[in-house]
Amino acid sequence: LTPGVGSPLSAPPPMSSHPPVSPKLSRDRAPGGGDGGRCTIVVKVGTSSILRGDSGTLALSTLACLVETLATLRARGHDVVLVSSGAVGVGCQRLGLAERPKRLAELQAMAAIGQPHLMRYYDEFFSALRQPIAQVLLSADALDSRSGYRNAQATLDELLRRGVIPVVNENDSVAISELRFGDNDTLSALVAVLVGASHLFLATDVDALYTANPHVAPPPGQPPAEPIREVADVCEALARAEEAAAGGGGSGSAWGTGGIATKLRAARLAAAAGVTTVIHSAQEPGAVAAVLGGACDVGTRILPQPSSVASHKRWLLALPPASGTLTLDAGACKALARGNSLFFAGVSAVTHPFCERDAVRVLDSAGRELARAVVNYGSEACAALAGRQSREIFDELKYHGPDELAHRRNIVLLTAAAGEAVKG
Repeated sequence: LTPGVGSPLSAPPPMSSHPPVSPKLSRDRAPGGGDGGRCTIVVKVGTSSILRGDSGTLALSTLACLVETLATLRARGHDVVLVSSGAVGVGCQRLGLAERPKRLAELQAMAAIGQPHLMRYYDEFFSALRQPIAQVLLSADALDSRSGYRNAQATLDELLRRGVIPVVNENDSVAISELRFGDNDTLSALVAVLVGASHLFLATDVDALYTANPHVAPPPGQPPAEPIREVADVCEALARAEEAAAGGGGSGSAWGTGGIATKLRAARLAAAAGVTTVIHSAQEPGAVAAVLGGACDVGTRILPQPSSVASHKRWLLALPPASGTLTLDAGACKALARGNSLFFAGVSAVTHPFCERDAVRVLDSAGRELARAVVNYGSEACAALAGRQSREIFDELKYHGPDELAHRRNIVLLTAAAGEAVKG
């Protein structure tokens, strides 16, 4: 696996005039499904795709092509959500900064400056096609509970029901963690889960995943790099990507940036919820309609898990990544895959502080993330009781708590190997 390269930027087609968006309410169908081929899609566009690398200015032709494509899809009856990066970059452009700031406060200030200007461009382009849009700024703490998840879901559903295209970004100006390129890949996957999308399109500066680095001549006797059109096991693909990133990638490779690995992590979240992810070039916005039309020679399709997470558990996928982790022994990993609850006896290590009812990452002994779980105990209690039986909880904590460290209802598995267990 290696990233490809986008096609040369072509001039956008003339912006046609679409009829006004019908005010009819269209969200009565099942999320992610479609009557007569209609479906819900999420399209994510990255900073490097909408800002010119040489000047740091907005690539207006790319934006125009993207907007017309999305407006056309909406006019055909599809529900469309756009997740757009670029606020920090536009803020830097407005202040004439040659380099992206490093400090968190500076990044937040640039996001606050750039976000309204980025939305102004989107509004002007969409308004030319008589397509209403809405700005939705999400933060991690807005999705850290079932009630917060449902509130965000209700807002997005209502916008889609009214024929509006939500333009989503992270609320970077008040984010408490460092802004990193690729964060919106994960955000777009969470939005796809929220709206019950059938497809997540990651429009980026590469046109597909490749069997090898297409920028480097293959070693003697090796075949040239070829595009990978379909990935059935995203967990295996992610493991290979992380291996390549850890090794620094090849000469001239983009693996070292972690960009493709970030996209595959987002695809893994989407796959767990039954969403198909497509990685394609932002310079080819027609790829979205082509894939929806059945084309198999565009970008890379990452297939969903055979058994997706049950709808009543999908809110757990939208929890912000927690710093806390639990490492399990082999027996506990097998029990988790069978759909069982998690007990202290299967925990071999606890890292980073977390509190009761926090979401934590659940790892196997090799450090691979298997699941996410909302825990009944904080990190101190977990460390004290790791490897011990539930009957010892009172002796250690001096109060009677749940036998389970995490109940099966509050666990979502991220690996395809879990099979039927994810249905529980």
